[in-house]
Amino acid sequence: MRRVRETLYPELIEKFHVPIETNNNIPEVSLEDLKWADGLAIGSPTRYGNMAGGMKTFLDTTAPLWSSGVLYGKPVTFFTEASTIHRGHETTILTMSTYAYHFGMIIVPLGYAIPEISSTTTGGSPYGASHLGSKKELDENERKIARFQGRRLAQVARKLKCP
Repeated sequence: MRRVRETLYPELIEKFHVPIETNNNIPEVSLEDLKWADGLAIGSPTRYGNMAGGMKTFLDTTAPLWSSGVLYGKPVTFFTEASTIHRGHETTILTMSTYAYHFGMIIVPLGYAIPEISSTTTGGSPYGASHLGSKKELDENERKIARFQGRRLAQVARKLKCP
């Protein structure tokens, strides 16, 4: 697990109680991390229906990986969190996925292969797992969907590595 550098102004972090200190022990992501990983699960909190600025800033630095083609054919999946149900979960995932199209990555969506997708208003959509942040803790549907998404990414990565 890696994190991007936070780009929110300190006064906004304080005002909105963003728990930055809980991430201090997680290493910051590097371009090298994207190279060695067999598959990528990329997540971001929702900011006005889009990924957070720190994620956008990091993804904007990946041009050397694009020009070398090192991510071509690598599987990737996306997840998000927003404070309300209609705060842009799906659009956040879609904005992150545009990078994957440019890299020629293989996008691994959830689809409707897990029944919880059809019976939840908080845990995700066919695009990827999500969390309703106003609840603080993940509910059981959110956990099932996220675990399913992780297993699916691992299965696809494993199949792509087989000769």
